[in-house]
Amino acid sequence: MTYTGKNVRMERIKNRKTGKMIIVPMDHGVSSGPIRGLTDMPKIVNMVAEGGANAVLLHKGIIRVGHRGYGKDIGLIMHLSGSTSLGPDPNNKVLVASVEEAIKLGADVVSVHINVGAENEADMLEILGNVSQECMEWGMPLLAMMYPRGKKVDEKGGEHNVEVVKHAARVGAELGADIIKTNYTGDPDSFKEVTKGCPVPVVIAGGPKMDTAKDVLQMIRDAIDAGGMGTSIGRNVFQAEDPIKMVRAMARIVHDGYEVDEAIKELD
Repeated sequence: MTYTGKNVRMERIKNRKTGKMIIVPMDHGVSSGPIRGLTDMPKIVNMVAEGGANAVLLHKGIIRVGHRGYGKDIGLIMHLSGSTSLGPDPNNKVLVASVEEAIKLGADVVSVHINVGAENEADMLEILGNVSQECMEWGMPLLAMMYPRGKKVDEKGGEHNVEVVKHAARVGAELGADIIKTNYTGDPDSFKEVTKGCPVPVVIAGGPKMDTAKDVLQMIRDAIDAGGMGTSIGRNVFQAEDPIKMVRAMARIVHDGYEVDEAIKELD
């Protein structure tokens, strides 16, 4: 079998037996500041690694102080996009790093954030296309966070509506992403339309902090049943009562095929 740089690096962020992945994004500091759970970065990275996460997603400055200081090894995704909640338009994501920087910092994958339907959609799609080309040149896998946003999205039922979610996911694949992160549509039947319409792996976002851990685990179980290849869930992991146990419960579902009632026992 012939391996490219992308193949080799992709293996570092997934379970080789299942082909699935548990990613814990921790890029929230740029948009929201030092929120609960993301103050001691080396500690939380070590905790999710201990729980069995396959990769963490960080911005470049945090990689220098918060990754692989001790404990188990874990895959590294470097986020290239940024905006803050204090700016005039938080949906306006710009490039704040490059693929070459990510290689120098030891990243296994890079990611970009694209808001499909936002007023500046054209600029972000141009970013996606350019980063995709750089990734091909360097053999670097690309994860695209493809989120439906904007007036037309609201008119079509909101950012979890299957029609806009499957469109956003397909855009990312069409423009060269190797993994798509997007919203869960609320039920397995509709999310199956998303995974069937996207020729590259799809992982679900976690969204806002959910009411219970069981709600999170049920969403994961349903997404996997619908063809999802894993999770990219942040707040519902690093703000969990015990992030290590939460990741272990998620891994039971994603990698071991457990049902929710069995997986949730990891939280006891």
